[in-house]
Amino acid sequence: MAIKTSKTRWKDVVLVCRKCQKKLDGGFGPDGDKTLKKALKKYLRPGDGKGRKAELAVIETGCFDICPKGAVIAVNAMEPKQMLIVPAGADLFEVKARLGLDDGRRLKATLRVVE
Repeated sequence: MAIKTSKTRWKDVVLVCRKCQKKLDGGFGPDGDKTLKKALKKYLRPGDGKGRKAELAVIETGCFDICPKGAVIAVNAMEPKQMLIVPAGADLFEVKARLGLDDGRRLKATLRVVE
């Protein structure tokens, strides 16, 4: 059997720990009732489409062996050297910025540097 290919429109791929999400049972989005995967796909999708037609793919993976309490591990597949520990209730625009998912929208200024 020959090896075949399948095209996608993905510009970014984010890997999210399935085990962390299951332990939290929600905690993200405006109402705090969504998993990180669902919140990222719903509120941060840069374009229309689902599956291979979407511009952002958020894929659940197995455990990353970090297991933070009250948080979920997320990784931008383009930058696998840095894992992000996302606490429940985190601002999704900050998560997007930290993952390097820039779609041109302006980030809310929620963090300040105090010297």
